[in-house]
Amino acid sequence: MPVKSTSTPASSVADSTRRVVQEFLAARLAGDVERLVALFADDVDWLLAENPAVPWIRPRSTGAECAAQFTELAEHTVAEDARASVDTFLVDGTDAVLMGHLSGTVRSTGKSFAGPFALRLTVEDGRITRHHLYENSVSIAEACTPTS
Repeated sequence: MPVKSTSTPASSVADSTRRVVQEFLAARLAGDVERLVALFADDVDWLLAENPAVPWIRPRSTGAECAAQFTELAEHTVAEDARASVDTFLVDGTDAVLMGHLSGTVRSTGKSFAGPFALRLTVEDGRITRHHLYENSVSIAEACTPTS
């Protein structure tokens, strides 16, 4: 007797989204910019509140620009002090939301930042089309501002 699949189209979409987000996290952890470029769509709805005090936070819209953010972050922060934990990973169809905490130290000032984050990703046709990050931008800006 053949085994019937119990997955519905919606669950297979969610499974695909989960796989792409897990690949994104692995590539991010490994610093694999080439893989990140491949995971981002050609055009990305990127949202990260502009912050003139923070050199790696700026508008982006292409896959290459989005992937470059991770390189720029690494250039401006102390790798040994970088921490991120994901406490929640929710997937609903093409959307994923990750929530957790992040911290680090800005190389030029020696100051640390920390706080919660929420990341909303949308995956369509196996590529990330939306990247909206909400984080403690005040803490990051303060860490980037030299002491007078």
